[in-house]
Parts: sequence; structure tokens; C-alpha cells
Amino acid sequence: MKGQQLFDYQKIDINTAKLKTHGQTFEIVVDPDLAIDLKNKKEVDIREILKAQQIFVDANKGLLASEVELKKVFGTNDPLEIATKILKEGDIQLSSEYRDKVRADKKKRIIDMIHRNGIDPKTKLPHPATRIENAFSQGKIHIDEFKKPEDQVEDIIKKLMPILPIRFARKEIQLIIPSQYASRLYGRVQHFGHIKKEEWMNDGSWFAVVEIPAGLQNEFFDELNKETHGNIDTKILSEK
Repeated sequence: MKGQQLFDYQKIDINTAKLKTHGQTFEIVVDPDLAIDLKNKKEVDIREILKAQQIFVDANKGLLASEVELKKVFGTNDPLEIATKILKEGDIQLSSEYRDKVRADKKKRIIDMIHRNGIDPKTKLPHPATRIENAFSQGKIHIDEFKKPEDQVEDIIKKLMPILPIRFARKEIQLIIPSQYASRLYGRVQHFGHIKKEEWMNDGSWFAVVEIPAGLQNEFFDELNKETHGNIDTKILSEK
């Protein structure tokens, strides 16, 4: 059943989350930053994410889903409950304007990280930012708008190497993360670098030795301290 039109879709440019199920499509209008935060496992109030507490069959056209269909498919008419399911199981559809802005911002951040922390192995000097940006264009480097810059820099450097030789200083860091945070932060630690050694302790805490680009040390420590409220033991073992 087609929904009723709620507003003039020709005058808007929106960000949505979409779920296809039971042969139908259901959409919600979202704040893109908060929606991405939720996708990245951060705690966000669903009411802050939604631009409208309504479920659409076509948000761009302003067509609302009928309560009959919502009840049939989701077993409820509660928009917050349905929206949570759409966000967790569906896909975020970013407007082209927002997507371009996010990619540009993240590209700038990644180029700055490479400029500050990487060197030309021949000259032992940093590459100028303009040279790095030109290498991005030559290598047709894709920026993922859903990933943090620090989670992308390692793969991007590998793709740039044939075009622009880069060497990053690296640090080995020892971590002991308490049991209440360990499982949740395991993936975050993996994203920053390479886990060289790990052990689950008797009390459920996680011991690990990880190797990360030296330039990511501050971001690495800041995120771990924020997520554990400072309840973490860290030690820099070496730099090379």
C-alpha cells in the first residue's frame, strides 16, 4: 500500500536510513553524523538521530508508511522501535552534498596525517601535502565516508607506495584493558594497527602488544582513555 505524501519532496535534500524487508522498503530521515556514530557502536539516543519520528516508504517523496503495514511487518507501530531496527539492520543513505563534504574532510585529515608522520625514505624528509594530494589523484584513492581517517590510513599508504614511497615510524605499545571494556575495544585496537601478542587474563582483562604508526599514538590513547574512562594501563615498548 502506498503511503500518503507528507511534504514537497522537490525542495529537500535529506539523509536517510533504509531497510528492505518483506518485499518492501522502509525509511527514516536521520542526522547523518549521529546515525554513523550508532553504526560504529557508539551510544546515541535514537530520538536525537531522527529528524522526524515517522516511518516512510519513500522519504524523498514524503510518503509515509501505513500503520497497517508497519504492524504487519514489524509487529509494532512504535516509530522509535522500528527506527532502531532500520538503523541496525539497514543502510544509511547519505545525500550527495553531505557525502562529498565528509569525504573531503576525511581526505584532508588523512593527507595531513601522512604529511606529519610519513617521510620519503630517500630524503628522510616529509612529503609536501600537495605531492601527497597529487598521489591521491593519480592512485584514484577512495575515501570511505563511514570509516574514521585513522582506520583508513594504513590501507591508503599501501596503495600509495608504488606512486609515492612513504615510511612511517612505528611504535610497539603494551595494553591491559579491563574485562568490562575488552571485548568492545578489541576491534578498535585492530583498526589502529597490528596485534603482535595477546592474552586473556584470569580476571577477564585483555593483555596485548600492538604495533601502530607513531603518528597515531595520540588518537589511539585518546580513544582508549575515552572509552575506558581512563581505566587502562598502557606502556610504550619501542619505536622504530
